[in-house]
Amino acid sequence: MEIAEITKQRIKAHLAKGMRFDGRTPMQYRPITIETGVSKKAEGSAKVRIGETEVWAGVKLGTSIPFGDSPKSGTLMVTAEFSPMASEKFERGPPSIESIELARIVDRGIRESDLIDLDKLCIKEGEKVWCVFVDIYPINDAGNLADAAALAAIVAIKTAVFPEYKNDKINFGVFTDKHLPLGEYVPFTMTFHKIGDQLIVDPTVQEGEASEAHLTISVSSSKKGEFVHAMQKAKDITMSVEEVNSIIDHAVKEFKVIQKAFEDATK
Repeated sequence: MEIAEITKQRIKAHLAKGMRFDGRTPMQYRPITIETGVSKKAEGSAKVRIGETEVWAGVKLGTSIPFGDSPKSGTLMVTAEFSPMASEKFERGPPSIESIELARIVDRGIRESDLIDLDKLCIKEGEKVWCVFVDIYPINDAGNLADAAALAAIVAIKTAVFPEYKNDKINFGVFTDKHLPLGEYVPFTMTFHKIGDQLIVDPTVQEGEASEAHLTISVSSSKKGEFVHAMQKAKDITMSVEEVNSIIDHAVKEFKVIQKAFEDATK
């Protein structure tokens, strides 16, 4: 349900003064909390809360035949399941456009940053490889599902371990201490919303409804510096080159708040 036009105008008026209804500054996140190991059956799992927004993510490992053009590489599949429990906007049934878009945003950040070294997931070249399934479950949508889902996914991946594999068979429920092979970069996802002439991060539901365009960007940091791995824009309103450059600058500066929450939860 869309918010009233008068509420949109109030949000814009507040932002023009550098203010938000909940007292935050435009580039300030709500408190971020992370819990790992929330599922006893998944190989890796995490619960992330950003303010009142809550998302769970689970990692399951299986095996399959590799793709013909990459006979030595494992595979990655990300899905998101929206339940009416999380928001009155969500309906039961086939995957919605919104859930597919969310899964793609998370998948793109993981894949483009080479978070998982898929080339190290080969069991037998051309015949069998490990498959990494990442399942995302929004529990409560209080705004900014994309950033919460992406963070939950990378925490679940970071903490995932292989199940026992013997005699060409997986013994599900029997966990080893071997973690997934990870690359050099960990992608931290931030979504910037344009409301009027202002840019904000971590919108509430009302701010998200008032948003005229948003750009999701995945950023990482290493000894070599900061890197932008992926970007995805949504909604019809255009963004200028100056606005996109400003978003990149803000992302490189501000993503460290998400990085710290991740590091505190996975150290």
